[in-house]
Amino acid sequence: MQIIVEYRHQIPTSLSMRITRFSDIGLRVLIYLSGVDEHRAPATVAEIAGQFDIPVNHLVKVVGQLARVGWIQSLRGRNGGLVLRADAKKLRVGQVLRELEGDAELIDCEGQQCRLSQDCRLRGVLATGLRAFYEAMDRYTLADLTGGAVGKQVIRMQKEFLRSQDKSSGI
Repeated sequence: MQIIVEYRHQIPTSLSMRITRFSDIGLRVLIYLSGVDEHRAPATVAEIAGQFDIPVNHLVKVVGQLARVGWIQSLRGRNGGLVLRADAKKLRVGQVLRELEGDAELIDCEGQQCRLSQDCRLRGVLATGLRAFYEAMDRYTLADLTGGAVGKQVIRMQKEFLRSQDKSSGI
């Protein structure tokens, strides 16, 4: 008689540490607004939602947070929209992520019973890793993200949007 013991370890198919969708959208908004030609009308929520296929109601929440911290300004009225207020050369990606992600730890040791909690080092190790992540992100500015091909792509996206608006309004 032969006994076969099989151990199955679940291998993750993707990275499990990710930024939230909220932060992802926030970065995209900042990138897009950083590339907006200052001689054109401000970008609208509908424009950005369409460009990135983001639900408007979710985008409004993100835009509200970005405005509260002073990185963008929401202008009301007929020619209103969103403009970048932050200096893209000074706004650090780590700073944006800290604001949008919050200061939550990667693991919640307080909210669960764990027999290892007295001597466990996992919480500290993860905190060290998170600090290293933010420090790495602090090496980059919004201007770094929008340089080169990305900046050119944003300008193309804006021009295409404006052309489609002109066609729909009969101009």
